[in-house]
Amino acid sequence: MTEVSDEALMERYQRGDQSAFGQLVRKHQGPLFHFALRQLRSEPAAEEVVQDAFVRVVQSAADFKHEARFSTWLYTIARNLCIDQIRKRAHRRHPSLDERGEDDDGPTLGERTPDTKASVEREATGNELKVRIAAAVDRLPEDQKEVFLLREVANLPFKEIADLVGVPENTIKSRMRYALERLKDALAEYEEYARALR
Repeated sequence: MTEVSDEALMERYQRGDQSAFGQLVRKHQGPLFHFALRQLRSEPAAEEVVQDAFVRVVQSAADFKHEARFSTWLYTIARNLCIDQIRKRAHRRHPSLDERGEDDDGPTLGERTPDTKASVEREATGNELKVRIAAAVDRLPEDQKEVFLLREVANLPFKEIADLVGVPENTIKSRMRYALERLKDALAEYEEYARALR
């Protein structure tokens, strides 16, 4: 049985087939969540982005043009929602490490922050590489990080990423190459994994 394209599912949804929308959600919900999570570093914020993105798909379904790829449209919506979340965070007040919780009986933020000893123990377990990769990705410049995540997490082709970001495809490929070089350098001590990034 051949897989129905996203665009065909969207066309069915526009004609009233609710199950087609459910198929789109099931297919894209996980990758979209991981994309948002990597951008926002917060599960609740990523869940909110995914939910809001699909709400916007419902609200704007009539506007979807079938010449466009559904995934490009969906990730454009999610990307914009992530940018909005990041802007909102920048305007929020940053709490003091000495500030207590709302009930004034709980630990301060500084007391809730994990100590380096716990961090060292966590790295000593099998998650060390995963932690290092996530940190290396987080340190990428925003333009490279975005391309890396859209390519590796969302599995979008370079052409779609170029359309989504609004720059030429060669620029996208360059950003990806630079991101991979930075990751390779950051993970050089893990030679076998760094070689896989080439």
